[in-house]
Amino acid sequence: MQLTGAQIVIECLKEQGVDTVFGYPGGAILNVYDELYKHSGEIRHVLTSHEQGASHAADGYARSTGKVGVCFATSGPGATNLVTGIATAYMDSVPVVAITCNVTVPLLGKDSFQEIDIAGITTPITKHNFIVKDVTKLAHTIRRAFSIAASGRPGPVLVDIPKDITAAQTEYSYKEAAPVPRVTETIRTEDIDTAVAMIGAAERPYIFVGGGAVISGASEELAEFVKKTDAPVCDTLMGKGAFDGTEEHYTGMLGMHGTKTSNLGVSGCDLLIAVGVRFSDRVIGNAETFAKQAKILQFDVDAAEINKNIRVDACVIGDLKEILLRVNERLGQQSHTEWREKITAMKEQHPLTYPDTGLTGPYLVETLYRATKGDAIIVTEVGQHQMWAAQYYRYKKPRTFITSGGLGTMGYGLGAAIGAQMANPGKQVINIAGDGCFRMNLNEIATAVRQKLPIVEIIVNNHVLGMVRQWQDLFYGQRYSATVLDDGMDYVKLAEAMGARGYRATSREEFEIALIAAFGQKGPVVIDCVIDSDDKVWPMVAPGADIGSCFTGEDLKG
Repeated sequence: MQLTGAQIVIECLKEQGVDTVFGYPGGAILNVYDELYKHSGEIRHVLTSHEQGASHAADGYARSTGKVGVCFATSGPGATNLVTGIATAYMDSVPVVAITCNVTVPLLGKDSFQEIDIAGITTPITKHNFIVKDVTKLAHTIRRAFSIAASGRPGPVLVDIPKDITAAQTEYSYKEAAPVPRVTETIRTEDIDTAVAMIGAAERPYIFVGGGAVISGASEELAEFVKKTDAPVCDTLMGKGAFDGTEEHYTGMLGMHGTKTSNLGVSGCDLLIAVGVRFSDRVIGNAETFAKQAKILQFDVDAAEINKNIRVDACVIGDLKEILLRVNERLGQQSHTEWREKITAMKEQHPLTYPDTGLTGPYLVETLYRATKGDAIIVTEVGQHQMWAAQYYRYKKPRTFITSGGLGTMGYGLGAAIGAQMANPGKQVINIAGDGCFRMNLNEIATAVRQKLPIVEIIVNNHVLGMVRQWQDLFYGQRYSATVLDDGMDYVKLAEAMGARGYRATSREEFEIALIAAFGQKGPVVIDCVIDSDDKVWPMVAPGADIGSCFTGEDLKG
């Protein structure tokens, strides 16, 4: 049948099973929005307050479901406002399809009104991108975009469509979306044999879990692998929930703000099994000294990650779920009682601690954990509160911790929480923000109000840019350059002005009362939690230092 380009866009979204799109209209994309209006019963559109909010919402939708998130924007500034969100998704391997529309084909390259080369701008931060100048290729391009975004190591894909292409007509035929195959052709039997032999020979193995375990849906296989290997387990920020954080083998996060047990344990192991990790600089610290006593075995779907940041002794390349299935089939039951007992003693010797009085970030997070029984979707912005959320909330399942890990995007969390809540209406979604981060995209509170979303926004308000101040305090002689935010902003009044409920907590008792009230609301709630400006995240590893040199505030006093 003959359809316009705009109609083809909507039909292709329906082919892919898309039920929600986040976006903001404008002149160049009006034909698509006009068609979307006619299909509002099949695809819901969430009008965000800013295009960046739309890209983050698509990201949060994708991370919380494993499906491809979709966002729309118009040409020029509409498209460029997506860039930070696209880069955020790229760094954390999140499947997002961003559809932008541009000026007509004859006006491209002529500095036309609201024209921008968005395909050129986003080339370094997408898995692939397209500009469609022929309507006959539009359906195929959109289908490819979804396939590329979801396959292998996922990531964002951008499709830019000139306005005249959305108006032009061509023949369209429905095509059912093909399932995305797992990457198995790269998994070699000899590599599996080597991995099994290395694990069998190890006396002090340690398992290091990253976001790849979440992406591949490998939690069950990972649990069996841990049991068979009988090894302690640590994780990255992106790996939270892939392995049950309440299980006895678990020792906490690794790296700059990882636990002492994980950092010291990895430093003393003789085999480090890296499961879906990219060896980020914030995790490994000094690459020359990282796990220097250990052989390193890496499982990853992306061959480009092998030997990129850390030299490894062996690897298996392919889909992580399938790799673990095959290793588990071959691996006999291991026993490392003495090693495990040593790690358990470390956990008892080096627990995470915080003051037992007063309102603090760790207390807020632990209270949230108790109140939700660990069953909420926790979203964060970036900074101290993010680290506290990673340290003190115990994630038992994958896709329940949503945060910007690679890019570290302030302003990410509220949009992502909207996406996660839209995708999971039966779940309690909580966004934990610093006051600095909240200011970045606080306008999305209006979006949450419009959609009647019961998101709880926790502002960890220390009146400073907390993590930057922590570095200034420790490494810059307490010169607090441009990090003080004590300007009288009233977040309770701000929330109420946008139609949300607002509460302020300056004590533990006030926070607990506000939280109970928040969970009873049908719309968004903002809780302004005032804490001390000098609260810090412990433990810490100095930038570029050996992770075994992690220290706490008590260590500094000593």
